Amino acid sequence: MPDPFTAREEIWLPFMESQLKCDNRTIIIGHSSGAAAAMRFAETHKVYAIILVSAYTSDLGDENEKASGYFSRPWQWEKIKSNCLHIIQFGSVDDPFLPWHEQQEVADNLQAELYKYTDRGHFQNTEFNELLSAVKKLIPTVS
Repeated sequence: MPDPFTAREEIWLPFMESQLKCDNRTIIIGHSSGAAAAMRFAETHKVYAIILVSAYTSDLGDENEKASGYFSRPWQWEKIKSNCLHIIQFGSVDDPFLPWHEQQEVADNLQAELYKYTDRGHFQNTEFNELLSAVKKLIPTVS
């Protein structure tokens, strides 16, 4: 993704539409700021699924998060739900950057299929077999 440090909505969302061509057959996987981008994209676009990893609802008082633009207005939870056939979320209570209550707020408002962990931190490990399994379950098998 372009603009990886600030992850600005004004750059990421047009990129997702015009370059990545996200549409109603797309599974968007978003981690941290990418989860915010996936949710904002799904407010106005139909997608097959969003998989959110370390998702949160506010700028957390961080200047880069404020500058990103994702947190400048209320979340449109109902639009996100109506535009996604599937919503899956992974979160960990020991995330050093995100309070659990914000991760839970996302899950509650989106009625997400939540996978809650106690020992994954911010999911910065190199293996994530549960994510791979979730994606595989979403892809219909071809006979």
